[in-house]
Amino acid sequence: SVGGAGLRYKAQAGKLFVGSGEMRAALRKRQQHVPTQPPCVASQPAAQKNNTDQVCPTESNRESSSRLRVCPRLISVLKYLLLMLVIPPFLNYASLQREGTLLQPQEGELVDIGLGQKLYLNCQGKGHPVVIFDAPTGMSSDVWLWIQKDVSQLTQACIYDRAGLGFSKRIFQNETAGLKTLWRGSTTGRMVDDLHRLVKEAKLNSPFIFVGSELGALNARFYAHIHNWEVSDLILIDPIPEEAFMEDVWVQYWYKELLSYHQTQQFSAAIGLNRMLLIAGLVQPPVMGENISEDFMRRQKYLLSNPAHLSAVVDEHFFINESISQVRDILKFKPLSSTTTVTVITGDHYDEQLPDSLNKVVTQFQQQFIAQGYPSAKWIKMKGTDRRMIYRNPKDVAKQLKKLISKRKVEQESQ
Repeated sequence: SVGGAGLRYKAQAGKLFVGSGEMRAALRKRQQHVPTQPPCVASQPAAQKNNTDQVCPTESNRESSSRLRVCPRLISVLKYLLLMLVIPPFLNYASLQREGTLLQPQEGELVDIGLGQKLYLNCQGKGHPVVIFDAPTGMSSDVWLWIQKDVSQLTQACIYDRAGLGFSKRIFQNETAGLKTLWRGSTTGRMVDDLHRLVKEAKLNSPFIFVGSELGALNARFYAHIHNWEVSDLILIDPIPEEAFMEDVWVQYWYKELLSYHQTQQFSAAIGLNRMLLIAGLVQPPVMGENISEDFMRRQKYLLSNPAHLSAVVDEHFFINESISQVRDILKFKPLSSTTTVTVITGDHYDEQLPDSLNKVVTQFQQQFIAQGYPSAKWIKMKGTDRRMIYRNPKDVAKQLKKLISKRKVEQESQ
């Protein structure tokens, strides 16, 4: 009947409703037990899934990846730094080997003075008496070129480089041990011994006129006292008085400022930095002016890039006290010959770039040095000059020298 059919339909519909609810509950239950796939995992082949222990990158993996990205950059930076440290010294050394031969003036020569030591000597002009020039502390013979050229018109004028400076090489072999026990290298005693052998090997006529500036003046005094029969006239340009090194303010300047500066220059040349700075125009040679030749400028740059030359510069400054001590000892036992004349030439200041306190120390002890050591000396004060007068005011200095040379020539000719 219709009523019975309706009841059966409702019963079946109720079973279906109940069944569909049970199915939804079962599905929810299964979804709770099935592990969810991480969003970072893409669909992978089964073989890759079986061979992969950990698919998602953890925090430590991310740090490792960033480190791996940084490492190549760091290695590249280190490579560039290594190249910067190795290439400049190598190129500088190669350039020095070539320049050492090319830049040596053709007018000069290397004279073998024995014991494997060779000194650079440059003599110009002819006549008597011969004039020998000794350069300031740590400077090459180039600083005398303008005065040499002027004086050579009157007589023979000779300039030379002390051992280790300029184009003179310094040796360290054991065959010099005999001299080393008596005089240390880069001290006045050793320099004078080298010069004495140079005069003999070059067959320079004596007695000669000895012109020295600063340390060169100290050497000239030492030479004139030891070999007094070889020196007719002693000309001291801005001599450094020994007593100045008894003053703390001067000692501080010499060793803390001046010596430290030259040590820095030596290190900078050793790593090739000086050459790079010279090329870039950030460093200028010490001697500048309008009448300076291109060859002269090249030689200055060569010497500023040469650690061997700058090593000798450092040593001459470092051993100045020992040089002074040697001169003091000689003066006690060997007086200057009565036939040797002494002339002292100074400027308004020792160094116009130094503070007044330091200039006063030098001026005070120069006066004392002349009054006590050489009371009969002729003292010439050149206005508007300082210790750089030999290359900034060469004509004025040469004028004074030629007066003395002319006087000595007349005396020799009359005899």
